[in-house]
Amino acid sequence: MFTGESIRLVPHEEGIVELCFERRGEAINKFDVRTIAELRTATGQLRAWPQLRGVLVTSAKSGFIVGADIFEFTALFAHEEEQIAAHIAAQSAVFRDFEDLEVPIVAAINGVALGGGLEMALASDYRLAALTAQLGLPEVRLGLFPGYGGTVRLPRIAGAALAIEWITTGKAHSAAQALAGGVIDQAVEPEQLRAAALRQLREAMSCDAWRARREMRRGPFALDHTAVQAARERLGREAERQPAPLAALELLVACANLDRDAALRQESYAFGRIARTQAAAALVQLFINEQYVKAKVRARSSGERALQRLGVVGAGIMGGGIAYTAAAHGRQVVMMDIAPGALERGMAEARKQLDKQLHAGRIRDAQAQAVLEAIRPQADYEGFAQLDLVIEAVIEDMSIKTGVLADLQRQVGPATLIASNTSSLSIHSLAAGLSRPENFLGMHFFNPVPLMPLVEIVRGPRTSPQAVGAAVALAGALGKTPIVVEDCPGFLVNRIFTAYLLGYFSALRDGADFQQVDRVMEKFGWPMGPAYLQDVIGLDTMLRVIKVISAGFPLRFAQDEATAIELLVQAGRRGQKNGAGYYRYEADPKGKPLKRADPAVTQLLAPVCRDGLRRFTDQEIIERLMLPLLIEAALCLEEGVVESPQELDLALVLGLGFPRHAGGTLKYADWFGLRQIVARCDTYQALGQLYRPTARMRAMGARGERYFTGDSRS
Repeated sequence: MFTGESIRLVPHEEGIVELCFERRGEAINKFDVRTIAELRTATGQLRAWPQLRGVLVTSAKSGFIVGADIFEFTALFAHEEEQIAAHIAAQSAVFRDFEDLEVPIVAAINGVALGGGLEMALASDYRLAALTAQLGLPEVRLGLFPGYGGTVRLPRIAGAALAIEWITTGKAHSAAQALAGGVIDQAVEPEQLRAAALRQLREAMSCDAWRARREMRRGPFALDHTAVQAARERLGREAERQPAPLAALELLVACANLDRDAALRQESYAFGRIARTQAAAALVQLFINEQYVKAKVRARSSGERALQRLGVVGAGIMGGGIAYTAAAHGRQVVMMDIAPGALERGMAEARKQLDKQLHAGRIRDAQAQAVLEAIRPQADYEGFAQLDLVIEAVIEDMSIKTGVLADLQRQVGPATLIASNTSSLSIHSLAAGLSRPENFLGMHFFNPVPLMPLVEIVRGPRTSPQAVGAAVALAGALGKTPIVVEDCPGFLVNRIFTAYLLGYFSALRDGADFQQVDRVMEKFGWPMGPAYLQDVIGLDTMLRVIKVISAGFPLRFAQDEATAIELLVQAGRRGQKNGAGYYRYEADPKGKPLKRADPAVTQLLAPVCRDGLRRFTDQEIIERLMLPLLIEAALCLEEGVVESPQELDLALVLGLGFPRHAGGTLKYADWFGLRQIVARCDTYQALGQLYRPTARMRAMGARGERYFTGDSRS
């Protein structure tokens, strides 16, 4: 009947036609402009076929349909909201026309059905799913909400309370959960799905019960006012930064008394508005960045040897976290430290992580035991000659690290790769005494290792491409996102973070209150304010990193006066690790440190303030901290420390906690506008080099250029 690039119609006996999604040349089905055009054509052919008595919707892929093609969004969202709304309305009308076929429709959901995939199923009269299927409407995670009728059909099928929860959280749900909520009609074993769907279709064809179900989808629905109020309270706190969930809720409320077609029009109008928000632009770009980096990881690691036998030298919190993460992902790990107490701390870290997994029900006792047995603690280099990779994770001190690396190279085989977990020290300098520098590189894991998704793969001047590729492949196999960066003080994330902190210290010198700064930056979207974050990292640790990086960039980063962090460290305050930093900390019954204000800190920091405390506006605090960060990010890109804006922004989101709703540093710069950023920098020029934009930033601002253009696929 019809065969396209993504959809084909297959007639069967009894007047049944199968509408099968099978996107040529790709592993998944998705809704792009072409697929929706094919659905429009297929619907027209179904409507015109006189023998038609029922439609079965299937997928020939391992999943059903993953949703819309996000790569098309960046070009679409560049238009005004009226144009976006008109485009979405035209696409939504294709689903409506399919839904209105004068025969029963049954969807057989064989796997993942997310976003537009679930919306396609909701346009069917009956929905059956394999027990292994995952269903959901995740659009809010992109700063959006469903635009193909999801906000209209789901509450009419499964009720307001479930629709509010599914649409405003964006979570994926199992087939069993979908069945319990009334989203689907049956959940069956995967091998039974097709036969069960055909039985359901034949049953529907034999009577008119499907017509009543369809009429329910065309009328209004009853609001659950308790669920609405609870959701308003929950979502209102984040609405300024992430408006989509609350906007979706208010859309549901506004459309409850409307018929389907009026509600679909309102959904399209509202989608046009939400698509023009900063959060939507930023989160869509962040998704594209993730796909871009995944493609680079695949390209870099393709054909590289697998690193299976690993060693970790230095068994502190970081070393233990690295060893646990590697063992949990199927690697055999030798953890070496000359201090028995350090070895015990490293194993204690692994046991702590396993206990968390056990208590959460994610693993069983036997699995936890297998992970522990995969880590071999020892006080010497026995067996290191047979290892594929050894990660050095000793204290952040150049002389100690170079000594350990020199000893280590004498113990490993000629093909063994050596990586340093340094967070700031020069890979070139660390490699100076090594006879095989081509096998040496940086692998900077972030703390806590099991939770932090980023690993900086630091390429030294003599590191081989094969070593980089193998390290990238390993980081990916450990569930991390590897970003390849060039060697420089602080590499990428900590270098940019240092500029942010120096802006913070500068504000404190001019009278800003650190507690107000924390509140403002947390309101902006950072998970922690700068003072609190330093306490969590450890003030002594952070001070060492700042000193190393500042020494590497003396023109911009040099400090003529003592900073707040130096005064606190001199007073013996190290942050959470000893219960006293900018704040004081007391353990709750579960051992979690609780932050408390400490009046003594104001007096300790008094020498920092030149003229005493003064009130800063929120915008002034944001600018004082964010402008140095933006400038340093631009410099890192210009100097080639990182290869692309996509990698830079993703690294700061994953490694530093840069607010997701802003998309990353350079995406935030695009949204704010480089012309405006340069102008704001010029108002702070008296504060020194930290606030001096680059010549390229000025030129880009003058020409109205952006860091991100097009869909950023390549």
